[in-house]
Amino acid sequence: MEITIQRVIDALKHVDDPDLKKDLVTLNMVKDVSVEGKNVSFTVVLTTPACPMKDMIHNACMNAILHYVDKEAKVKINMTATVTTKKEKDETTLRDVKNIIAVASGKGGVGKSTIAANLALGLSLQGAKVGLVDADIYGPSQHIMFGVVNEGPGSADYNGQKKMAPVENYGIKLNSIGFLAGPNQVIALRGPMATKALSQLFYETVWGELDYLIVDLPPGTGDIQISLCSQIPLTGAVIVCTPQDVAIADARKGVALFQLPQTNVPILGLIENMAWFTPDELPNNKYFIFGQDGVKNLSEELKLPLLAQLPLVQSIRESSDAGRPAVMQDNTPQSIAFIELAQNVAQQIAIKNSDFVSV
Repeated sequence: MEITIQRVIDALKHVDDPDLKKDLVTLNMVKDVSVEGKNVSFTVVLTTPACPMKDMIHNACMNAILHYVDKEAKVKINMTATVTTKKEKDETTLRDVKNIIAVASGKGGVGKSTIAANLALGLSLQGAKVGLVDADIYGPSQHIMFGVVNEGPGSADYNGQKKMAPVENYGIKLNSIGFLAGPNQVIALRGPMATKALSQLFYETVWGELDYLIVDLPPGTGDIQISLCSQIPLTGAVIVCTPQDVAIADARKGVALFQLPQTNVPILGLIENMAWFTPDELPNNKYFIFGQDGVKNLSEELKLPLLAQLPLVQSIRESSDAGRPAVMQDNTPQSIAFIELAQNVAQQIAIKNSDFVSV
């Protein structure tokens, strides 16, 4: 039987997106179908370049053509991605930012900033356009982790107004209150002044086109977090926590903050950091110094995704101090773990946006 474009399309109706639970044709993810004799080619447009199901979808498409169309067909599939968004465009400097993700914690010292840096880079390494706002106003550290301590935002024009141009390193656009204060200078801002300073980091910076803007929030559940939720169109939030009981208690409050009526920000999932300690000389050993599976159990209780369980490893700290986050290491267990975290976060964002097919 002759191979036709319609037969190819009909075959691909048998391939579902595992997350969105609909077939690729219905989701309008199949483009540019071409048939020449036995040669079949088409493009599959995924909802994120960080899609963890990319290979599975590719193989399912290949099998569908061979099974439903022609077992001797020569199939070429171009896998690409356009990140989806449910954010409405406005006339601010955030107008071309598709998704804004808050990285939060109920308490300090759980590795939130390290997670934010590696999440941003993990998404970028998958092919996404990514920015990072260091909104941890009392303890900014992203300028250190990205090795740009001696740099600062430049000047940019936006609709005839003078704005800030973000610092760029490793493919990430970055702005931080840390650029505006010296290493020994205390950032003594209170209440409305602190909120105003944070708002300027977002709306006085020319971000350009971004798939994801990661926000490293201050720890805790205070006025700054609540004000930020009301001022910034957040796509969702991730909560970072260690498995220790006292940290779990504060993580519950962090989740509750985003679920308040005045905030109402979707929780994309929980991240268990420092899930175990692995010494360099014993890479196969795990020591559960903060307890075991505390955040995993919390995620099951709250019915929220567990996005990652990340180890406490010396090289993660060393790489952050050196200004080159651990996800940039070549094929180490920790870099692989951070890439998987980025894929899982992107996956949850795509699911949240799935009822809103805007690209």
